[in-house]
Amino acid sequence: MASFNFAEIEALQHQGRWDEATQVMVAAGQSLERGGADFVLICSNTMHKMADAVQEALSIPLLHIADATAAVIRAKGIERVGLLGTRFTMEEAFYRGRLGDRFGLQVMLPEESDRQIVHQVIYSELCLGIVNPTSRQEYQRIIQSLVHQGAEAVILGCTEIMLLVQPDQSEIPLFDTTAIHARTAVEWALSHE
Repeated sequence: MASFNFAEIEALQHQGRWDEATQVMVAAGQSLERGGADFVLICSNTMHKMADAVQEALSIPLLHIADATAAVIRAKGIERVGLLGTRFTMEEAFYRGRLGDRFGLQVMLPEESDRQIVHQVIYSELCLGIVNPTSRQEYQRIIQSLVHQGAEAVILGCTEIMLLVQPDQSEIPLFDTTAIHARTAVEWALSHE
């Protein structure tokens, strides 16, 4: 396992220093491979921005969080999904493009002002362990707006969002990428013994 000081990673993200973040992730992946890992996971949706670079630097597989999530969604026959996460995850092609290109999912995003709310709550509250009831209501409103756009389900594409909203608080399925990724990793590990 490789762990990072999130404050340093967050600073690289918000300063647009993705090349440096990639170097950190590649070095961690290579260290895990040298340590005998059979495969690696990046336990963050946003940091999958550099998943392809990490995979290219390794000879072992990388279990992509979007692939694990999309496989579960497609197995349920769902085609239209809303996506909540950081602005990076929602707006850039590395995540939503992969969902569409590899799995044929139609990905819907909240309106621009709602994307800003989702992003701000993640970094200013959830990453600091703050669970604000007002923010919960905002997320529920945003999920409802995705339902009105035609979403059949919503991907909770940030590892902290489940602190705020739970599946029983939505009329449509909410997919917790953290739990899906972890279950898929266990299945992989058990099938490759």
